[in-house]
Amino acid sequence: MSVAVTIDLVDPTPPFEQVRRQLTTLIETGQLVTGDRLPSVRQLAADLGLATGTVARAYKELEGSGLVTTRRGGGTRVAARPAAGPAAATLLEDAAESYLARARTLGATPEMAVRALERAARRR
Repeated sequence: MSVAVTIDLVDPTPPFEQVRRQLTTLIETGQLVTGDRLPSVRQLAADLGLATGTVARAYKELEGSGLVTTRRGGGTRVAARPAAGPAAATLLEDAAESYLARARTLGATPEMAVRALERAARRR
């Protein structure tokens, strides 16, 4: 299975956190479903140009949050989720943190970023 994960070198967020966030979003939005197999740590690390320990840390955190399970010889798979999965607010917070991190790289203050978001929301 192909997993659409990328690393933004301009984003100050650590690469393991970028991987964790993106995989969380793919799982929470149903793009990855129960039983889907994630690439091996080595494969994803090679694809992204990261150290294997970086991807392993992201997978470990996903496992700790109950989103994936790992079995020796069976790989890492999306875990079955309870009927009420993590709240959408968690996903929204992750998106907000990524947005603010990107805004910082552009030299914007959090206040400037919020005003830009409010203007964009009014246009919609």
